[in-house]
Amino acid sequence: MPRVAVPVTQITRAGVTLPAATAGDSTNNHSVQNDGRVALIANNTGASSRTLTFHTTSTVDGLTPPARQETLDAGAEQYFGPFDPTVYGTTLQVDVTSSEVTLRAIRL
Repeated sequence: MPRVAVPVTQITRAGVTLPAATAGDSTNNHSVQNDGRVALIANNTGASSRTLTFHTTSTVDGLTPPARQETLDAGAEQYFGPFDPTVYGTTLQVDVTSSEVTLRAIRL
């Protein structure tokens, strides 16, 4: 199946309300449209720490750098980004290890 798209909300000076969070899908994982001004809000609603993986798409001397992995503590909310499109691509691929992780994306 294709990755689950996380909608991106444009931040404005007038203010915006964040949309409902996208539930984590550890089978199909997620994609986010990325222009280099995108940040991801991840919330772990579970009682155990979880891992998020941000995949890279660029190469250095013909080698693909490893994906970036970050740990999200139990009950924690963290903000990640921005993601350089030359490194992470124009479609950011994000993997989560549990459905207890929810995701929101904002564009600055």
